[in-house]
Parts: sequence; structure tokens; C-alpha cells
Amino acid sequence: MPADRTRDKMHQRRRIHVQGIVQGVGFRPFVFHLAEQYALAGWVRNNATGVVIEIQGPADALDEFTRAIETNAPPLAHIARLSSETIAPMGESGFIIAASDDTTEKRAWISPDACICDDCLDELFDPADRRYNYPFINCTNCGPRFTIVKDVPYDRPLTTMAPFVMCPQCRREYDDPRDRRFHAQPDACAVCGPTAVLEIESRVATNRDAIELAGQLLGRGKILAVQGIGGFHLVCDASNIETVGTLRARKRRYDKPFALMVKDIEQARILCEISPAEEALLVSHRRPIVLLRAREPLGVAAQVAPNQKYLGVMLPYSPLHYMLLDSFARVKSGKPAVLVMTSGNLSDEPIAYVVQEAQERLASIADYFLTHDRAIHIRCDDSVARVVNHQPMLLRRSRGYVPEPLFVPQAFHAPLLAVGAHLKNTFCLGKDEYAFVSHHIGDLENFETWQSFTEGIEHFKKIFEVEPQAIVHDLHPEYLATKYAQEQAEMSGAVRLLGAQHHHAHIASVMGEHGLTGAVIGVALDGTGYGADGTIWGGEFLVADLREFERVAHLETLPLPGGEAAIHEVWRLAAAWLAQVYGDDFLELDLEFVRRLDRAKWRVLAQMTRQNINSPRSSAMGRLFDAVAALVGVRDVANYEAQAAIELEMLADEKCAARYPFTLSEEQPHILKTDTLLRAIVEDLRNGAPQSIIAAKFHNTVTELVAQTCAEIRRARGLTQVALGGGVFQNVFLLTRTMAQLRAMNFEVFVPTRLPPNDGGISFGQALIGNAKIRDAAARAILT
Repeated sequence: MPADRTRDKMHQRRRIHVQGIVQGVGFRPFVFHLAEQYALAGWVRNNATGVVIEIQGPADALDEFTRAIETNAPPLAHIARLSSETIAPMGESGFIIAASDDTTEKRAWISPDACICDDCLDELFDPADRRYNYPFINCTNCGPRFTIVKDVPYDRPLTTMAPFVMCPQCRREYDDPRDRRFHAQPDACAVCGPTAVLEIESRVATNRDAIELAGQLLGRGKILAVQGIGGFHLVCDASNIETVGTLRARKRRYDKPFALMVKDIEQARILCEISPAEEALLVSHRRPIVLLRAREPLGVAAQVAPNQKYLGVMLPYSPLHYMLLDSFARVKSGKPAVLVMTSGNLSDEPIAYVVQEAQERLASIADYFLTHDRAIHIRCDDSVARVVNHQPMLLRRSRGYVPEPLFVPQAFHAPLLAVGAHLKNTFCLGKDEYAFVSHHIGDLENFETWQSFTEGIEHFKKIFEVEPQAIVHDLHPEYLATKYAQEQAEMSGAVRLLGAQHHHAHIASVMGEHGLTGAVIGVALDGTGYGADGTIWGGEFLVADLREFERVAHLETLPLPGGEAAIHEVWRLAAAWLAQVYGDDFLELDLEFVRRLDRAKWRVLAQMTRQNINSPRSSAMGRLFDAVAALVGVRDVANYEAQAAIELEMLADEKCAARYPFTLSEEQPHILKTDTLLRAIVEDLRNGAPQSIIAAKFHNTVTELVAQTCAEIRRARGLTQVALGGGVFQNVFLLTRTMAQLRAMNFEVFVPTRLPPNDGGISFGQALIGNAKIRDAAARAILT
């Protein structure tokens, strides 16, 4: 529209409030340009709830201005709510960007960290640009956000960039509303900004020289600890067999796959098959690690991902990454430049993110350290995703996604905190219509992770100004997160404590993602979860809404000889299953598994099982996968969580459609009997059937088991919506077949997409369950 409009001389003034991700994403300059375009007067400022605009001019121009805000917002912006009110006109003649107001209640959303934009990438490698090869180049459309924020509103003094005083040139850019770096809080250059450093012997290299040297060291087979946006990575040449093996030994990560980083999508295609949906995920500004089917022959050392069909690949997301890969590529002289880029930690510890801490914790792993002095305020691992049926599925939600909130189907009656699960922990704060699910914390099994958990909660409470009136926890009395919830409630005296069953939380999480509130058939398959009866669940069929659930069917239980040791030594599960079906006669079966069994050890475990000593029974589907993996000879001992089950999936013949028999009992709840399944597997083993066929038939059996049980529940309850949750559904072979069969049977199927199906999504489900219980209690209180 022309600026000199004449058709409407009726001037109005409006106050517009915009909430969502509107700070640190170039939103105020965008509004400034719009105001100039429509010749409007007034101002725009950040406040603690988002952005507020007062705008004055002809009514039709104000209408078009408002529509343009909603339809043409900057790429990293996300408008959750826009409200407008008419106020008294003032005598302004121009439009300005006013100073931020931090006196109101904090409701502003902070942007996730975003990968370097194309404009900054061009400048990074332009010798004529003043930021040429400067590893911390950024603008309002890219760069660190969440990991440098200390408080809101999102202004430089409240970030870890506060110590860096801008030089005159950076200040001019920062103050110019027409510049791409206007109010880009991390904006800096080599004159005034952070510095990358690499020390080698008596030499200290900085910025470009440091990164060039780092590339050379990687080419010589060295392992580097590299400080990134959310923490440290351990980095090495992915094609160097010896170096990859050394990294595994030093990190104590013996089999679990390493993530890889390549320069661009063309390099990724050399390594993997990539669909259009996978490409879109790889190149998105979120830049997760994406699981992709590897090409043969494997383009990296086999030790990168032992016994896997997939590689975890990501593209660079920081300017430092691009420079490092550029340097490394020169060393490789035309050969593929692929880097292992794995979390900077010892196995089971959280990622290191403070320089001094990293130099202490990683000294036994890294040969050299590439660090910088832009502090990371909150650690944040790389996110992990894959594509299932052309749709993204997150397996770990962290950098690039957090702290973007999720909308909830029912507004929170009161602010609450959900403390999540014990493994793959996240926590969740709920307020108004939003749930703020945390970054990946990890397994709450050591002090460092516990500290990350408690510090993360306090940070989220601060930046979102949430003081929980209720805390929701898992039913397991010994989980550290449960104990934390109890301690916080006791200290407060006014905080309500609510329990949420683990598998109900899995299903509630899926329901919340899809806006469901009524009853559904919930299928929750995982490795372990504390049941409402105090036993271990994990093969569960529920009829559930957000408030309550009924267990209507479950997998037949199996003893865990030696308790948690059986999760690691999965041969124990196979032996226990055989003994449950065949009795001691299983020792006479003509099976390779029986021949390699340590009979002396088994006699002790069998006695423990018979006497019910440290041998709890479990209905977990994950344990059944482990047992089958051991039985068919995949492995007897797992070196990381679900390794046996994952490798069983990798073996499965994708062309095989056959399955094994199973039985669904008539009793209530229905018991999914597995004795006929085991006998059929044993028969195949005795007849010399290939592992790939047995693995496929077992997966197909689980698919049929889920489908037929859901059909039985539909007949009894009339429900047609099915929610699938739990870590077992990370298995793509199983998930795609289960979804296809259920849909063929006219079920409406819902799966996680924005949160992981594993325990990383539990906190969101807990929050929804807690809110439903609070809302129900409040409604009943009104009625009485």
C-alpha cells in the first residue's frame, strides 16, 4: 500500500500486545519497517510478556498493519496471541523503538537457539566482510538464544553477552532499526566480541588460527573437546578407525552410536539415503541430529555405529562448526570430511558446558580443547529426530526446540511443575494455556545430572515466572525426581503433591500433543515403569483420559532374575522365559543359547526366582524384546539401554510378513500369553531359521498382538482412537507396521511427533494429568 494514502482520514490509536516467540528474533525492527511502510506513528517495545505496540494512523492502515504482523512475521518468530484495543490518540509524528519494560509479569517466550542464517554464512566466508572468518557471527535471524539468557526481557544486559562492550561499528548496527543486527543481543565482531582459543604446547591460537589448527589436529587423528552453543562436543575424524576406537575406550561408550557432522546436504547424501522429509529436517533452523539409513559400503569407520542400519547425521549450526569443517576438509584433500560430534561427557554424565569444568571432566578423553569466552548459561544437548511415515518424530527434544512451549487442550487451573521420569528426564512447567517442557536432562543417576535437573527447574521458574502451586511426580517412591517433589512440597507447606502413573503419563503426553481430552485406547510399551499395583509394568493397554485410566490388558509377566542386572545381562531374561514355559526341561533343548548358557550361574538365579528373591516380575514389552534378542543370538549382554532390542530390529527382514501365534486370555484384565510364541521361536531355531526371519516374525507378532487387543477393547468399549506411546515405539519397523494395521482396521491412530515417545515426554503427560485432577477437584468443590 502507498504511504500517502488519502481514502481514510479517520485517525485512531491502538495498543497491540503480541505474545509468543517475539523477542530476539528481529520482531521490533520488523514492526518498525511496517510502521514506516504504512506511514504510521507510535512506538514498539519489549516487555516481560512479549512485545507491546502503540500505533496511530488511519483506521484502514492500522487494519492492514495488524494483518501484516500476523502473516509476514520474521522467520524465527512465532505469534501465539495478538490482542488489540483502541486508546486515546496522541500527537506523535514518527515511529520509534522504545526501551524495554521489565516491570510486568514475565510471560515472554524465549527463542530456541537457531542455526547460522544464509546471510551470516555468506559474510563468514566473504574476505571483504569485516566479520570474515569470525566464529561468533550472528544477527537477529540466527545464533544463540536460550543458552545465553539469564532472565527476561531478552536484552543484552540479561545475557552472557553482557561483559562484551560493543565497538562503535557494532553499536551503530545494533542501534539502527534498518540494520539486520538491530538489537541482536549476541552481536559482536573480532574487535569487541568473544574469542575462540586453542592451546598447544606453548602456543595460544585464537579465532581463525585456532580453528585452522583444530582442523589440522583432527586430520592427524587427535580427539578435540570443542565448545559449542549448548555445551562441549568430543570431536574426531569419523573415518579414522584407530581414533574412533580410542574415543570409545576413553569415553567408556563401547557400542552406542556416535553422531556425525558433515558440511552440507550433498555430503550427507554420500553417507545416507535421504528423503525429502528428512532433508527438510536436516536443513531446518533447528538442526537436529537425524537418523538416516546408511548407504553401503559404510562411508565411515564401522565403530561409529556398530550393528546399525542408520547413522545419526547433523549439519553445522554454528559459524565455528562451518569453519572447523572447512579447515578439516582441506586436510582431507578431497576425501569426505566427516566428523564424529558426540556429547562432551563420560557415559551417563550430563554434557559439560563450563570451560574449567570441561577441562577437568574431559581431560582423560580429549587431546586438545577448542574453547571460547562466551559463557553458556544453561547446558543444552543436540536434539535427535527421525522421520516416520513422512512426519518428524523427536527422540530427544533439546537444542533448537527448547524452550518453545506446547499448547495444552485444557488451560492450567493453577501453575504446576511436573518432575518427569528417572531416565531420559525432562521436567515441565505449566501455566495458562502453555506447557514449557525442559531440555533433555538425562538419567538421574549421578550428582552432576541431579544438579542439572535442579538448576534447570530454578532457571525455568525464573524466566517464565512460574511459582508452582502443585507438583506432579511418578508413583515410584525411590525415584530421585519423586523425592525432590516430596521435599519441595514439605518445604513449602502450601504446594499440592500429585502422583501420575508412568504409562498413563505416556498416553496423556500423546493425547496432549493432539488436543485429545476424551477416552482413548492407550498402548504404552516400554522397558520399565512403576505400576499402580506396585509391580513393574511396560506392556500396557489402557482406557484413559487425561484424569484417570483403567488397565484393560497387559503382557504376561516375566521374572527379572537379579533385578536390574537382568536389564544389562539380557540372557537372564531368555533363560527365565524358557524356564517359565518349559520348566527345567529347557536345559535339554537343542539350542545354541542353551549350549552357551553358564549353568552354574543359572542354577543360582533359578533358585532366586523360585524363592522370589530379587526377581521381580515385569509385564514390560521391552524386556520381551531383550529376551528374544538373547535367544536368537543377537547378544547376551547390553552395553547401553535397549541395545539388544535395537540390534534385533536392525536384523529384521523387511520383506517377511509371517508371524508367530499368541493368546489373549478371557480374564479381566486380559493377559497376552506368550508361551505359544516362545515355543514357535524355539521350533524355528531348531529348524535353522535365519535370525532375520525370526526377528521379523517376532516384530510382526507384536504388531498383530497390538492390533487384535485394540480390536477387542473396541468391541467392549466402543473406542476408535488409539494413542501409541513408550520407548518401544521408537522401533520404526514395529511402529510403521502397527500404525498401518490399525488404520486398515479403521482406527484413528495418534503417535508422538513434537515430544519423544520415550520417557522424555513423560513430564508433559504428568502435567496434563495433574491439571485434569486439579480441575476436577475444583469443579467438585464448586458443586458442593
